[in-house]
Amino acid sequence: MVKSTSRDTKEIKDHKKSGRASVKLRSRTQAKPATGRSASRSAPRLVFLVGFMGAGKSSVGRALAERLGWVFEDLDERIEAGQGRSIDQIFRESGEVVFRRIEHAALRELLSESLVSARAVALGGGAFAQAKTAALVKKSRGTVVFLDARAEELFERCRKQDLNRPLLRSLQEFRRLYLARRPFYAQAGQHIMTGGKDVATIVEEVIRSLALQGGSKESAK
Repeated sequence: MVKSTSRDTKEIKDHKKSGRASVKLRSRTQAKPATGRSASRSAPRLVFLVGFMGAGKSSVGRALAERLGWVFEDLDERIEAGQGRSIDQIFRESGEVVFRRIEHAALRELLSESLVSARAVALGGGAFAQAKTAALVKKSRGTVVFLDARAEELFERCRKQDLNRPLLRSLQEFRRLYLARRPFYAQAGQHIMTGGKDVATIVEEVIRSLALQGGSKESAK
């Protein structure tokens, strides 16, 4: 089963608490620059992974980057590093409106950096459902990959991770939000079903679908 480490906090109800939040963010990468064979000239060198909670965006993205010798970026981790608090804390203390503003700024910062090395970027579960943030992704000309599975399987994956999130108390509510976001994810250029597959299998499917060519396991370390 896919183990997801990315955070999906859309389920947290909107807070009425207002206020400005700093959007000063620190640049952060989670993998070594490419050292193996580069991707083919026609292959994308900026790949975004989108999908719902439990889709495995972070675990697949990290494994994909290691397999190809790319840099891996988890947008939620970048936000937490820049803000000095967790995603859950930002939602509780500042509300979703402020969080989405911070999220948008974090992605803009990431894309403004010189992309010397190819990157795989895992977006938070609600990021691609935000019009302004999705517009940034599309403007970047990166390729978007939608990692998908049945809502029931995503729900069970999250429950097995023992995540303390309000949305996991009800499959019905979980499915409702999944179905609400799915049309946004479906705008991705590539759609890969992850049901019943391990991370390695999914990574190989991503590589084949995007015509990517990875280096050896030794060169990717």
